[in-house]
Amino acid sequence: MTLLLAGDIGGTKTILRLVKSPDRGQMYSLDEATYKSGEFPDLVPMVRQFLQAAAEHLGYVPAPEKACFAIAGPVVNNTAKLTNLTWLLDAKRLEQELAISKVSLINDFAAVGYGVLGLGTPDLHTLQAEAPQKNAPIAVIGAGTGLGQGFLIPVGDTYQVFSSEGGHTDFAPRTELEFQLLKYLMDKHDIQHVSVERVVSGQGIVSIYQFLRDRLSIPESPNIAADIRTWEQQAGQTEKTIDPAAVISKAALEASDRLCEQTMQIFIEAYGAEAGNLALKLLPYGGVYMAGGIAAKILPLIQSGNFLTAFSQKGRMNPILEKMPVHVVLNPQVGLIGAAVSAARL
Repeated sequence: MTLLLAGDIGGTKTILRLVKSPDRGQMYSLDEATYKSGEFPDLVPMVRQFLQAAAEHLGYVPAPEKACFAIAGPVVNNTAKLTNLTWLLDAKRLEQELAISKVSLINDFAAVGYGVLGLGTPDLHTLQAEAPQKNAPIAVIGAGTGLGQGFLIPVGDTYQVFSSEGGHTDFAPRTELEFQLLKYLMDKHDIQHVSVERVVSGQGIVSIYQFLRDRLSIPESPNIAADIRTWEQQAGQTEKTIDPAAVISKAALEASDRLCEQTMQIFIEAYGAEAGNLALKLLPYGGVYMAGGIAAKILPLIQSGNFLTAFSQKGRMNPILEKMPVHVVLNPQVGLIGAAVSAARL
């Protein structure tokens, strides 16, 4: 039985989990805590505080043998500098200062990739119930603050996880309305390259709303308009009081605002189309997993059918895409699960 430490480190909060991992079988959590990242000068004092608190709960001092930390940012040669913190993390330094034999740092979306390997049936909602093929790739896509994409390739009895920058490929409009959206974004931001992330993400939801409001002059509801205006006035501020994507998606879920409903329809179709693009490139007959912070929250809208229609609407390639399992990840801690899975493999 191996004792593991897993962490999901973000600029705002960090979640730490102590996990027991048998040689074979399901891992299980011993203790977990969430901390405000900015209250600590480095990861080391946070981990020490966590282990001390865990000792009080467990009745013994835990000594993790391996650790993996998922980082919201790039990881190069097992080092990472967090975008919104002064932390400079180095796996070798962490091994020495925390007395842990093996420490690994991985990108947070790579952690999501590992995480899908540790999910059970309750953690998933299946949109397309095809049987997964053994020894086939797995695709992971996740719209949240940005648009993460990654993939898993079978290697022997396990999988190797790879991250990508697929969210920064070109947004490919499919309808006249989407072509107008593309032109709107190019004009608004004075850019020539519009990435798919500018449409399929939390910021994309807001951009679609603004496009429909500004270019098509679709009327706003007074309460929604007030929230969006407040957010627009807070541009450039670190702390904002409004999450406009959440406001828009909530109104669409409640079917209480026509502009919000149309916004989410465009968003979901663009999301499905991009997931289908990724699937065509990888042929992931092992499954397509939708992670990120948005999909699970708007599941009723995704279930409406527009997502899968856009996913498979690829001309002669339709039959190929219709044979792939497609799942929405419901567990918001998939990245933390992935960090534990990755730690176990060190």
